[in-house]
Amino acid sequence: MKTRNVLLSIGSLAVLTGCQANLSENPNIIFILADDMGYGDVSALNKESGINTPHIDKIAEKGVVFTDAHSSSSVSTPTRYGILTGRYNWRSTLKQGVLYGYDKALISADRTTVASMLGKQGYQTACIGKWHLGWTWHNVDKGVDSVDYSKPIMNGPTTVGFDYFYGIAASLDMPPYVYVENDRPTAIPDHITSGKGMEMWREGPTAPDFEHRKTLSHLIDKAVAYINSRSDDKPFYLYLPLPAPHTPIVPDKPFQGKSGLNPYGDFVMEVDHMIGRIVEALTNNGIEENTLLIFTADNGCSPMANLEELEDKGHYPSYIYRGYKADLYEGGHRIPCIVQWPARIKPHTVDQTICLTDFMATFAAITGYEIGDNEAEDSYNLLPLLTNISEQETIREATVHHSIDGEFSVCRGDWKLLLSPSSGGWSFPHPREDSVIIKSLPEIQLYHLKTDPGETKNIYREKPEIVREIRDILIRYIRDGRSTPGAPQRNEGDQEWSDNLIENWMKITN
Repeated sequence: MKTRNVLLSIGSLAVLTGCQANLSENPNIIFILADDMGYGDVSALNKESGINTPHIDKIAEKGVVFTDAHSSSSVSTPTRYGILTGRYNWRSTLKQGVLYGYDKALISADRTTVASMLGKQGYQTACIGKWHLGWTWHNVDKGVDSVDYSKPIMNGPTTVGFDYFYGIAASLDMPPYVYVENDRPTAIPDHITSGKGMEMWREGPTAPDFEHRKTLSHLIDKAVAYINSRSDDKPFYLYLPLPAPHTPIVPDKPFQGKSGLNPYGDFVMEVDHMIGRIVEALTNNGIEENTLLIFTADNGCSPMANLEELEDKGHYPSYIYRGYKADLYEGGHRIPCIVQWPARIKPHTVDQTICLTDFMATFAAITGYEIGDNEAEDSYNLLPLLTNISEQETIREATVHHSIDGEFSVCRGDWKLLLSPSSGGWSFPHPREDSVIIKSLPEIQLYHLKTDPGETKNIYREKPEIVREIRDILIRYIRDGRSTPGAPQRNEGDQEWSDNLIENWMKITN
């Protein structure tokens, strides 16, 4: 057994023994991923929040609240890659940006995923919701207008470990607007639709059974039905990536005007209500006690939420943090993360840094799976933090953040280094829109988050040794192909990509 797996196993047994856990009675696992939802949008995390989220708050009352949780990227596709593979997104072939509705699969066929891992451990596995990791539409190589929706898709969720899939190809604003069940579209598009403003979605083919405003509730209906249908002889893993409150911001009629803020606030309240329906299904089936329920988000709130209007009314989706979706700043990737497992964990708060990539190693520890060197290369076991309410040793040496433009920052303890003069995303200073201003700014940024959580004072000149130490950690993580202990691995894509990055970082930090 490899050193890393010995540590995982010993740590797992130590914390589980006190709970008299039986690994043959593994918990059901439900992983709920909101889309573009800020840390400050959850009222349990933000006392000044203008949005009331009672169902999420109830999970927080019963479970573990992570106050320093991060997505591996500040945009959608990369974060999903990290969650399902336990690997930083930039190790894949996608070095910046996101995929779209007709793009091909990002996860390679030989890559172990959370789903394939749990399947080996006896789990029934399902994904219901927004995939956004690519698959192959029939005939797509001849162009999107040549896609044959009557034929099955290839290289989708069922090829990377999921026994069942129901959902959409990408974000709710990306065509085609078609539901897919397992590998087949449920209906053939028969008309073209588009949206504007906060209800924006790109023009594209739309199936007769598809209505943007009803998509969230429809997917929750499917998830509840899945929970109701589970047998008692096998635990299940349900990965539930929601399409909301991402654009199009389309709260259904019962929620319109409910927040008193704007449609985004209303949509967040609808998301909260739908999460309540999932918890209700667990209770009704008598399985809430031994279900590990995770609620989190893929990145921060999008500027499409009309941030000025929200902030004028006293609601700050990023709470006290700087930036929003797409950014290297905290508001881009610091996200709500709350975990409930009544049979095994008591309510408490964890203030140390974690990343969504960590749940793969955590699920491995819970189920007794031995992680290989070429699996979950950036995933750390969080089980000690979940099961022990006393202070724990730091789990992560450092955590890497990535922006929509493919720029990097690294957090180690209270220190955060941005290897960029800009936000790396859409906030000021915008990499392209504010190019003149950026030329006058330092090429790197260093912040002490404990004393400056708003990232307002760049103190890189005062702490050159900290800059170099954190830079060297990132370079090691890239060169080793991993951030956890184990044999070095290979990053996907052109080697020149990493060589150029490292050369530039050495130049701007010396």
